[in-house]
Amino acid sequence: MTDIVEAAWRKILATAGEHTRPEGLPLLGPFTKMVQVAYAEPQLRQLCPWAGMWELHFSRCTGFRPTWDIPYIGTLTDGRYYVEGPHRNSPRIAETDSAQAAVAMVIERLPPGCGPAFAGTAEELAAYERKADPSGSKSR
Repeated sequence: MTDIVEAAWRKILATAGEHTRPEGLPLLGPFTKMVQVAYAEPQLRQLCPWAGMWELHFSRCTGFRPTWDIPYIGTLTDGRYYVEGPHRNSPRIAETDSAQAAVAMVIERLPPGCGPAFAGTAEELAAYERKADPSGSKSR
């Protein structure tokens, strides 16, 4: 795991319990639990995490803009979880009561050969992959 990826995880782990929804409904416990369960999984821990809108996303690169080829996990106001993606316009994969089940759904849908996170942007990663596999046979 790169220092950049580890720092991103440490930041999310340290701040996961500091937020509440604007309506005042706390999502501290479920969101924190989801982050901890995801971090415990070696396949996800090697990816660069980012969070927003009570969702935990995973990128195959460390730079901005992240990749959008991995499903993400969100927290519902009732404390449950949803898995969507990899894109915003993708249909919801499932809802579950368990952070472990949500994380397992993401792991099952990781692209082939996923990780560790590439040090650079999504565009640099794509160029690197084209150079490494000029036939374009990778399914990403």
